[in-house]
Amino acid sequence: MGHDHSHHGHDHGHSHEHGHDHDHELSPAVDMAVPDAELSPSDLSRRGFLRNAGLLGAGAAAASVLATPELAHAHGSDSNDDRDRTGGFQWLAGDHHIHTQYSSDAQYRVIDQARHAQAYGLDWMVITDHGSVAHAKIGVDKVNPEIVAAREQLKDLLIFQGMEWNIPAAEHGTVFVHPGRNEVAVLKEFENGFDGSVTGTSGPGAANEALAIAGVKFLAEAVRKRRVDGALFLANHPARRGVDSPHEIRAWRDADPTVAIGMEGAPGHQAAGIPGGTGRGRGYYESSPGAESFPGYPLESYRTWGGFDWMTSTVGGLWDSLLAEGKPWWISANSDSHVNYLDTSQRGPNSNFDVDGKHADPVRGPLLTAAGDYWPGFYSRTHVGASSDNYRAVMDGLRAGRVWVDHGGLIRGLDVRARVAGDRHRDSGTPLGGVLRVRRGEQVEVTIDIDLATGPNWSQFVPTLARVDVIAGAVTGPVRDGDTFTAPRTRVVKSFEVSAKNNGRVSFSYNFGRVNEPFYLRLRGTDGNRSATGLMGASVDPHGPAMDVVGDADPWADLWFYANPIWVLPK
Repeated sequence: MGHDHSHHGHDHGHSHEHGHDHDHELSPAVDMAVPDAELSPSDLSRRGFLRNAGLLGAGAAAASVLATPELAHAHGSDSNDDRDRTGGFQWLAGDHHIHTQYSSDAQYRVIDQARHAQAYGLDWMVITDHGSVAHAKIGVDKVNPEIVAAREQLKDLLIFQGMEWNIPAAEHGTVFVHPGRNEVAVLKEFENGFDGSVTGTSGPGAANEALAIAGVKFLAEAVRKRRVDGALFLANHPARRGVDSPHEIRAWRDADPTVAIGMEGAPGHQAAGIPGGTGRGRGYYESSPGAESFPGYPLESYRTWGGFDWMTSTVGGLWDSLLAEGKPWWISANSDSHVNYLDTSQRGPNSNFDVDGKHADPVRGPLLTAAGDYWPGFYSRTHVGASSDNYRAVMDGLRAGRVWVDHGGLIRGLDVRARVAGDRHRDSGTPLGGVLRVRRGEQVEVTIDIDLATGPNWSQFVPTLARVDVIAGAVTGPVRDGDTFTAPRTRVVKSFEVSAKNNGRVSFSYNFGRVNEPFYLRLRGTDGNRSATGLMGASVDPHGPAMDVVGDADPWADLWFYANPIWVLPK
């Protein structure tokens, strides 16, 4: 039985110590060419953490919480290697999917996007212009000085350089690297060798799928060879056209889970469904199955649900099928900002993108009502639990799955811990993305602390959290069919109603009872304005998000947050 504990007026502020990490060399802890005996005590400790988490060594290629039992200790109460000195994490809000004038369908300068991102509360961001022939030849080089200049001008904002990868045989994805002397070279080589548009491999087929896997491995090799100190890939808007098949997603992840870490749980373009605006689908999810679509996906997968992708929003669906295998695969939420709703600018005159690799600088223009995007941080945020405020810590936090996402500022803060029941010692328990190992038959509980919204969001109202759902599923191991996209033993196990009288912070706990088999848990929350029975039925999800209506989906009237999973493994 869950227990609801409310605390009034509690302001849970998070410190921000901006000491940006501009190291160009690969950390010795992750450079396996350096033997353990030659590491400093701190680097040896960090390597042990990463190795135990299944993120280093031969086991990383197929890392699973079942295959690497040491992972259970990576985030347990006996490991404080990645905690800051106060015992918690710095939760840094960011966006890994942002376009500039170096994308053929966008218009803003790097500094425009960065200034707005900072103004709307982001701590980190990634520039992800579209992979294309022009971008591969010109854009990667030309945008870099502008990114470097923005880093210098906005020293309290972490700005990664990346790109939006046209994944061979599939959809789009974010690829980005740690800043350093080789960031341009690695991205350029990657784009020229593995981008579907540049190499003519966007269509379906085994050879093109193999090229996508090779692309992930190229990025991993660039890290291993110390060319860049980290590279990450996340699949963008994965269900929009139905071309990211389940077996492809599994193949990307298994190619190297230190690089291929997840997908957009919610796409950008959240303003696209506003009545009187573009008249399109929220997230531009509005199509039907095509010749290249995976035939097993239902028609409902081509729409968003409460602004979230069907793969994430369906309890017992594709995301859960990966988690039930014990495979870490994380979700994010982003702006995909190209041209922003209610902005008053337009592309500059005399643009020649094919020649220049960019559009002319934007100038003042008419009010943009027929635009589907928001500025970074205005609506969607990806919150990363980091050890400190620098590039490496953000990438480490993303890789570890210490991530929760929200729309519209629904909540201010979230701390979720799985722990042995009754263990309320400060800093005990396993946070998001971690694995808790317990003795068979021990009781396990999840504790949830939520900092509620106390001030207005960027639509000028104070969001109200109405309900929090605990979702849990059995970990059943590898699937026989790589195109599996259901997890029949996953369901909502507890819902907590949040009283409107609460102010500041609410706390909940739910006891799973005595644990005899491995399982995982994850969380979501809602303002309660729109709900519907989940696609797998009321016994699985009685009050899930409702399908968004094309041309009639006000994003501010339907707010949700989602958190990444925690696994519990009895021994």
